[in-house]
Amino acid sequence: MRGAAEAGAEVAGVVSRGVAGLVDVCVVAVIAVTVQLGAGCVLLIATGPPFRVPEVPGWLSGALGWAFAVCYLGGAWATTGQTVGGRLMGVVVGDRAGRRLGTARALLRAALSVSFPLGLLWVPFSRRRASLQDLLVASGVRYDGR
Repeated sequence: MRGAAEAGAEVAGVVSRGVAGLVDVCVVAVIAVTVQLGAGCVLLIATGPPFRVPEVPGWLSGALGWAFAVCYLGGAWATTGQTVGGRLMGVVVGDRAGRRLGTARALLRAALSVSFPLGLLWVPFSRRRASLQDLLVASGVRYDGR
């Protein structure tokens, strides 16, 4: 992201961010379904037919899904600045100076993004094109210049 900021890369808009977010939701969902099917396979091997997916209480499923999504987003933003969706849409998350977010800030931004995704709707009204998450964590999303 440093190169993007130094080159004067444009701040990403709500559509690019929204599409990247939808791609990331699909990535998390595919991983969750894969894990559930894998658990069903383990159950099948352990107990025999018929194949069945383990039943997980809704509250536990929600908590695990939230935690996984936060780790996925936060880990990607802290290490490369891009999730799968961000890479596809050519956007990079970093601090306002264009450097990578630290792990704590990336995880906080991820937790805010997963808990309150409608914060993205602030982008069109912000002079800096910042979401509410960006304002709270002092982050920015720019096009990667490719």
